[in-house]
Amino acid sequence: MNRIIFTVLCFTCTTIYAQNKISGKVIDKATYEPLNSATLYFPELETGTSTDETGNFSIELAEGNYKLIVSSIGYKTKSILISSPFDQKITIALSESAIEMEEVIVSTPFHKLQSENVMKVEQKKITELRTNGAVTLAEGITTIAGVESISTGNSIGKPVIRGLSSNRVLVYAQGIRLENQQFGAEHGLGINDAGIESVEVIKGPASLLYGSDALGGVLYINPERFANNDTSSADASVNYFSNTKGYSTNAGYKSSSNGFKFLFRGSLAEHSDYKTSRYRVTNTRFKERDFKVGIGYQALKFKTEFRYNLNNSRLGLPEEIGIQSTNKTPLFPFQNIDNHIFSSKSKLFFDASSLDITLGYIYNNRKEFEEEQSEVEQNENEMPDAVLYMKLKTFNYNIKYNLPKFGRVETIVGVQGINQTNTNYGKEILIPDATTTDIGVLATSHIHFEKIDIQVGGRYDYREINIENNATPNFNAFNGALGFKTNIFKKVTARLNLASGFRAPNLSELSSDGTHEGTNRYEIGDLGLKSEQNFQVDLALEFKNQHFELFANAFYNQINDYIFLTPNGEFIDSNPVFLYQQENARLYGGEFGFHLHPHPLDWLHLESSFETVTGQQDNEDYLPLIPANSLTNTLRVELNSKAIEKRYAFIKVRSTFTQNNVSVFETESEGYNLLSAGLGGTFQLFNNDIDIIVAATNILNTKYIHHLSRLKPDSILNMGRNINVGITYTM
Repeated sequence: MNRIIFTVLCFTCTTIYAQNKISGKVIDKATYEPLNSATLYFPELETGTSTDETGNFSIELAEGNYKLIVSSIGYKTKSILISSPFDQKITIALSESAIEMEEVIVSTPFHKLQSENVMKVEQKKITELRTNGAVTLAEGITTIAGVESISTGNSIGKPVIRGLSSNRVLVYAQGIRLENQQFGAEHGLGINDAGIESVEVIKGPASLLYGSDALGGVLYINPERFANNDTSSADASVNYFSNTKGYSTNAGYKSSSNGFKFLFRGSLAEHSDYKTSRYRVTNTRFKERDFKVGIGYQALKFKTEFRYNLNNSRLGLPEEIGIQSTNKTPLFPFQNIDNHIFSSKSKLFFDASSLDITLGYIYNNRKEFEEEQSEVEQNENEMPDAVLYMKLKTFNYNIKYNLPKFGRVETIVGVQGINQTNTNYGKEILIPDATTTDIGVLATSHIHFEKIDIQVGGRYDYREINIENNATPNFNAFNGALGFKTNIFKKVTARLNLASGFRAPNLSELSSDGTHEGTNRYEIGDLGLKSEQNFQVDLALEFKNQHFELFANAFYNQINDYIFLTPNGEFIDSNPVFLYQQENARLYGGEFGFHLHPHPLDWLHLESSFETVTGQQDNEDYLPLIPANSLTNTLRVELNSKAIEKRYAFIKVRSTFTQNNVSVFETESEGYNLLSAGLGGTFQLFNNDIDIIVAATNILNTKYIHHLSRLKPDSILNMGRNINVGITYTM
């Protein structure tokens, strides 16, 4: 099979195709004035260009039909179809709009704008997340409606989508599924926000698109794009965080010719223990080093890219309030993690169809060290043997064929799978050595009618886990999805999605039998566990005009055989014993909000959003780790001038309500209000852009404990006041 694919790729690369130049002009629809620096992007080709000072552009395309996305700040994003060859100049007129520019949704298969998409997908630019002053990516994504994080201090965070987390939420990076031993409550994302373009969130079962482990949703991380053809750029940034006396810095360079593309980025971050209003939380310090590189090649009928990411993290594991220090070297106990991500994406274009081939390999090297007898800081060169030492090696493949469009119908068929090995080398073994094999086949179609869009699909998955010297359980499932999008009124869009999903029990749930040092509990698995199977109904309503947006998303999620940990009242080696059990469960809630930018004060933005989720077992007991309801109100201004472009300032109040719907082994959490503010803008320095952001979080130094903080049982407060100053210089 590999030889066949390689032969096809080589043959395609060496074939000569006729070059066709598409040229034109982008103008203001009302004034007919040319638009400088308007962006033109072809999502299928993952390439684009920009207009010059006269609004003109040109780009070479192979013969065929392509979707073109045209966008410019202050204008409504436009999606049009382009046919090549075309011997006339194209004039594209954009309408002024105070609504933010739309982006192509990459996490869904047909790569449409959100306004065209059947599924409701949240998308945020990484630059937007950074303006909120978040220390890490895991903290930054919590600003997205319906997304929270299970945290262990600042360094470790796990995404929670509508009350579901861990192996129920898939994380994708570089186009492949990210495997970072998600079974552990203290196992974070394992990826740095440097070199990331945007983040997309699918809320609800995405098993049709991504298989097992996407039962709760998908966090899809888009890497930064290559430079446009015949352009180069470099940038460097530095951020300082007052609370942790910490910093993060990164620098990158990218360059593209007509064929070859290249980029690289390196980053470093170091933070001390975070400070509450009363004390520093001992051993929440961490160090992180990250390196990313990408190489691409694009011909008229073929494109390919290879990316590599190395992330090294040394993360302290807090246990109690002890040494008060601003040292940045973690104490015992701590984790040392090396995460290597290799990915390859290729696309072949035929006359009326295309083939996508994505391959990935992840090498996750995790070491966990116990606390030493001495509480003094340890010498990095005198490292004891790891208590837990696990190597996780995962090969991913995702092959999709985009069939020729048949009338109003677009169809994709594909095969996906993984081969994964877990190997132990430490003093203690929490989960045994094992090999996991997973394969899934899928078909999905998008049908566009004049007033309604329909998306439908089905999938079959098979998973086998070969546990060394124990058993070989296997699991399989059929799943489907059906979605509708229509404009029920001129300005009102409705989306209804029905989807089933499944999740096979992971290795930890099946075979754990030992002390999990990071969670301070003795965990016992159960080989008799069944697959989780769910069905979710999701209704999204959206009203939008030039100056007002209103949205309401509601969902109901029924999960059969929900797997959860519960204490049995016993102790082993002074640690409480937790057992994996199953019970039918349901989750329901939604997100609701509005966005007002009144005329003629288009620079003024008033935003408000409310999030709620309730999780219960069939016996009416509440599920663990369900986020508290929250309300976020934001006042934002956006201005432009000749001296300072993209000026903004905001003030935000996030109100988190009391969480008293808790499981039998949780405690209730009190409500609180957090005040934050920020400002920023883009200046010109030596004819280059310099971006400055200033953000302050928890301005009033409020004492609070987040319900999803793993330090909550010890009554340890979350982070107090923090001021973040960031500077980015682009050449």
